Amino acid sequence: MLLLILAQCAGAATTPKSAARAPSVAAARPNIIIITLDTTRADRMGFLGSTRGLTPNLDELAKQSAVFSRAYAHVPLTPPSHATILSGTYPQFNHLRYMGDPLAKTLPYLPDILHRRGYRTAAFVGSNILDPKNVAIGFDRGFDVYDAGYHNRKHGEDRYKSFERRAGEVADHALAWLNKRPPGPFFLWVHFYDAHDPYEPPEPYKTRYQSEPYDGEIAYTDSAVAKILTALRARRLYDGTLIAVMADHGEAFGEHGEHHHGIFLYDETIHVPLLFKLPAERFAGKAVDARVGLVDVTPTILEALEVPIPSAVQGKSLLGLMKAAPGAPSSTGGQDATANRAMYAESDYGHRAFGWSALRAWRTGKYLYVQAPKRELYDESTDPQSGHNLAETSKAVADTLSGQLQDFRQSTSSAGDAQTKLSVDQAQSLRALGYLGSESGDSSAAGNEGGPDPKDDIAMANVFHDALVDMETERFEDAVLKLQKILSQEPNTNMAYLELGRAYVHVREYEQAIPPLQKALEKSPQDVLAHYELAQALVKTGRWQESVPHLKAVVERTPQSAEMHFDLAVACSRTDRIPEAIKEFQTTIKLEPGNFRANLLLGRLYGMRGDSKLALPYLRNAAKIDPQSVEAHMFLFNVYTALGETENARRERAEAERLKATGAQAP
Repeated sequence: MLLLILAQCAGAATTPKSAARAPSVAAARPNIIIITLDTTRADRMGFLGSTRGLTPNLDELAKQSAVFSRAYAHVPLTPPSHATILSGTYPQFNHLRYMGDPLAKTLPYLPDILHRRGYRTAAFVGSNILDPKNVAIGFDRGFDVYDAGYHNRKHGEDRYKSFERRAGEVADHALAWLNKRPPGPFFLWVHFYDAHDPYEPPEPYKTRYQSEPYDGEIAYTDSAVAKILTALRARRLYDGTLIAVMADHGEAFGEHGEHHHGIFLYDETIHVPLLFKLPAERFAGKAVDARVGLVDVTPTILEALEVPIPSAVQGKSLLGLMKAAPGAPSSTGGQDATANRAMYAESDYGHRAFGWSALRAWRTGKYLYVQAPKRELYDESTDPQSGHNLAETSKAVADTLSGQLQDFRQSTSSAGDAQTKLSVDQAQSLRALGYLGSESGDSSAAGNEGGPDPKDDIAMANVFHDALVDMETERFEDAVLKLQKILSQEPNTNMAYLELGRAYVHVREYEQAIPPLQKALEKSPQDVLAHYELAQALVKTGRWQESVPHLKAVVERTPQSAEMHFDLAVACSRTDRIPEAIKEFQTTIKLEPGNFRANLLLGRLYGMRGDSKLALPYLRNAAKIDPQSVEAHMFLFNVYTALGETENARRERAEAERLKATGAQAP
């Protein structure tokens, strides 16, 4: 049996001390490593025919692996694609179809399955896009360690110290864990984000690939993969470890009008590299030309371990294809059931971000069919670039494939799929990564998947993406010019008003920011980011009264955000809504007890009202949080004086005077 072969080569894998964690698996089990390459095209891989010389280390790994030359993603976006990889389910089943959608606890999930069978589990991800505390909600299920901890970039802060890490650093984190992990077999997921734009490879790749920075990012990422493979060999873990490498999606460079990815479903963004290196070089050098999908990764790994595959898993194990000689019958008779499967893909990004139609794709036989308002049909055997649409001249074929797609989608869907409401932090994170939020589109399209054909307006999506990149790289004036150009051509484009207002806020042109942000809210009253940005602009221009309803709208949508409650508390206190201000300060402190400003201002507010006893604990907290605060000690002096506690008042005043003399400042 395959498990016996794997067990003989498991190297350092040992039985965990806790028998409760591993009730029914053989004593020696192989380690598992999944490496996901963000935004990596299949045609850049040497082992898939590229002559660019970008991937010598992956090419060497491929010689010892089974390589799938026709592997496809199911969504051209990072969190939904990884959900499919790690759950073995399609997006219409797991309902994670956009960034910010949560991973349901009821879904089968490879890390959780392995963890419950005694595996030590760890994830090391290269970007905020997969941080379970922000965008990738629920992805940390089953992990002993999930190394993320990203935050939105502050002005002037390095992107690689805030919401992204370079591949070398991600690899270092993973290897540090590998050195200190507890005994027992391990499951390690490493995600490299570098090939995602903006393309900024480090030296020497920056200079070497100056004219092709995307290629430079892939070459650099290949070197990080080498770092992991070298460390595995040095620790004598390599031979006995199952290693799977894949991209979550590809990247477009204008082949069908799209730059970057997320909307269209052509091969440049859906065709991905995929390989499996099994222990003992099992199936080394095996080239598989059958059409497969990322949905097949989890069941393949589970079958390799002889772990039962949950009934909810929709992908198919690829071990049969690895074993079979070309054209050979499977053990159950006939061709392997996975050999001629159709592959499904979808994109909701254009719909959620712009109010355009959702897209669905169906690859079967020699055809690529795209379900869109203007449907598309391509014969990939003669038209591999999908440049000649046959939908009008081959209507019968298009109708047949349309029916197959609809039947498949209906049979693989599950109930639910309510659209996620993004928080301000999530919306800001997505924009920092070059994506619009799910509420940016035309609200009239909400609740269905209809709308204009994305093909008609893809150029506008490209400009939006570039404007977001401009803002994230602090080229705000360039962003303003791009957004003004969009509005001059399409004055009803809601997203442009919001992004233009945001750009003005970034450059502190608050008066100019207010009109476009108000226009954005007229068109999309529920957009929480528009409420937030408008509130900030109003506050900065002293229009506190007008800011309050917008801050309330933000708090209603983000009730767990201490920052949002604090902002509303300040606005209420500035507009004589004292009971509301007290309530919001109290909520802020409940959510974040160490919030200095909330403790300070609530204590001051109570003191100004004459409620000195209520003020005292908050001011003490403030002074404890920041002992160098002159304000905290002066407010305590005032409160102790009101309470008649002369000695305490004298002490606090003396401390305030001492801090003033040393130049201490409140934060």
